[in-house]
Amino acid sequence: MRVNWKTYNSGKFFDEIISSPGFARKPARRLASHLASLTHDELLEKKRAADLAIKTMGISFTVYSDAGNIDREWPYDIIPRIIAEKEWDQTSLGLQQRLRALNCFINDTYNDQKIFKDKIIPKELVLDSTNFRKECMGINPKYGVWAHICGSDLIKGDDGQFYVLEDNLRVPSGVSYMLENRRVTKRVFPELFENHRILPITEYPAQLFDTLAAISPRPSDYPEIVVLTPGAFNSAYFEHSFLAQRMGAELVEGGDLVVEKDKAFMRTIDGLSQVDVVYRRIDDMFLDPKVFRKDSALGVPGLFKSWKKGNVALANAPGAGVADDKIIYTYVPAMIKYYLGEEPLLPNVESFLCVDKAQRQHVLQNLDKLVIKPANESGGYGMLIGPQASKRELAEFARRIKADPRNYMAQPLISLSTVPVLGERVVEPRHVDLRPFILQADKTHVTAGGLTRVAMAKGSFIVNSSQGGGSKDTWIVGDK
Repeated sequence: MRVNWKTYNSGKFFDEIISSPGFARKPARRLASHLASLTHDELLEKKRAADLAIKTMGISFTVYSDAGNIDREWPYDIIPRIIAEKEWDQTSLGLQQRLRALNCFINDTYNDQKIFKDKIIPKELVLDSTNFRKECMGINPKYGVWAHICGSDLIKGDDGQFYVLEDNLRVPSGVSYMLENRRVTKRVFPELFENHRILPITEYPAQLFDTLAAISPRPSDYPEIVVLTPGAFNSAYFEHSFLAQRMGAELVEGGDLVVEKDKAFMRTIDGLSQVDVVYRRIDDMFLDPKVFRKDSALGVPGLFKSWKKGNVALANAPGAGVADDKIIYTYVPAMIKYYLGEEPLLPNVESFLCVDKAQRQHVLQNLDKLVIKPANESGGYGMLIGPQASKRELAEFARRIKADPRNYMAQPLISLSTVPVLGERVVEPRHVDLRPFILQADKTHVTAGGLTRVAMAKGSFIVNSSQGGGSKDTWIVGDK
């Protein structure tokens, strides 16, 4: 039995590949035609080949559970997602604009605080954020950039337009899986790459290296860059080691670094070697036990002071997470207008702040229709999907919101767009989001597409891999 697009039906949801039963959207017509030429058994064989490649290549992630940490092979669907290059060009400009404004905001927060004085954002909302670091006051990183690597989550609604769901500015992860998805897809569908002009993504490690090298305190064509990881038990350890290897950087843990005379050094068999840039993949609070959590065994004593004195660069900078707060997210369009004097190119999802009395009342009265998110959780944890919640869960979240309104915001349940995935018997629609990655230092780069995360369970809106979601290759396809 071959793929039959006439029986494929995404229902009321906007499907990015099939516009109506039997008809593919223009950028995806070649893909749809090729898939229709294959039997379902042939597609399943390609799926088995992909699974074997993932196992052989050791592409994995760690899931934390009460039963212990479980190392799993990366969940991957073989049917690529397609986005037109013309559409992506505009989206890319919007992402660059957004990160520029966010970095202006972070720098302003820790220095002049003009945006508070001009009453664009309530000062107490920012200073009460769990990610605000008073220790960073008065610091001016190179180029005024605090968040050098950003992963902004995008979704498409009923209108087929991209919306920004949230920004990830602390330690955004997933880019290694984006790159590995492309490698696997080339293995299982080499013929498709001959018939499409697909924008490349392989230059990301080089762009990341250049971004990190640009913030080095010492002028050098070959600065010493290290990737600081919490260790092999971290859920993103595969990515840490992957990026270090691709950049030609050293992968280190806290014990591999030492600070002497306010300079950072790496222990080597030849002695101490001065470090210029630390791409840190650990949270602020574990970075330096002399400044933050004193019981941290993951960080490096004295590293914060070395950064503050300008002897080592940290990416992302401590304190950048103040703009990662989901409450602060609602003010990003205002930041763009305030700092850049421009209209936002990418819209936010409509949001309600529980700290505001009137908006809180609206949220409490419509809990069963909204998605409730805590301000600083990630990975889909701690949130409530109202339409799918029980009465007990709704009552519990009402209690939490009343007890700590600053910690919660709400958004409508967006009708996420769908794309085809390979099921056991047929090709079926599933909901997706997209995490592109933006780099900023002296230059700005945006990945051609990003990591598409897909809800593998029918009817589910949860795309996070830690909660059963999967992923697929994302193609930005040229018109010609």
